[in-house]
Amino acid sequence: MNNSNIPVIAVDGPSASGKGTVAQLVADALGFSYLDSGALYRVVAFAAKQDDIAWSDAEAVATCAKTLDIQFKNDQVYLNGNDISEQIRTEEMGQGASQVAVHAPLRAALVDLQHHFRKAPGLVADGRDMGTVIFPDAELKIFLTASTPTRAERRYKQLIGKSLPANYDDILLDLQERDARDKGRASAPLMMAADAMLLETDHLTITEAVNTILKNYEHKKLNKKS
Repeated sequence: MNNSNIPVIAVDGPSASGKGTVAQLVADALGFSYLDSGALYRVVAFAAKQDDIAWSDAEAVATCAKTLDIQFKNDQVYLNGNDISEQIRTEEMGQGASQVAVHAPLRAALVDLQHHFRKAPGLVADGRDMGTVIFPDAELKIFLTASTPTRAERRYKQLIGKSLPANYDDILLDLQERDARDKGRASAPLMMAADAMLLETDHLTITEAVNTILKNYEHKKLNKKS
């Protein structure tokens, strides 16, 4: 099968919008591969810190990224053969990912890697620029979001549920800063694709959000056949 014929569902949106959980469940329901593009930037931030590279050093961060062997297996993330799933899910690495993601050289270095996840029978990819830059020909594009207070509350409960320290006001401020960086960066800013469907999840359960995407995907397929 020609790579361009392999369907992609692109799920974009801001931090803590729930897009990762929703995208993974959609992929599971369809039997598709799953790409957590945000994890790639977390891995780069982690590797850069391990090598004492400042997250603000665009060229050094991009050079570091080109040497990394990153793999996703059974919901785990591996760097050079080592499981670093827990290490990259900290708030610190989340902040690091947001900081390194503004660098155009790094984003360019990761484009090919992300394209390699497009395998039959299909792919669900979540991130900030999946539908606008990485997979502009995606079969279905979703912009999944929620209000900043709702996202902060979700992140707070998530951290508390893991017995990790959390402060709602700090989380709220961090999300506001991340949103500003993501929307304001020169390279592939966070934005809703012109042909994307807006899915606001403030008052939706995870199941409702997943079912909405699945129904829209089936509708797209039916229209394509007809």
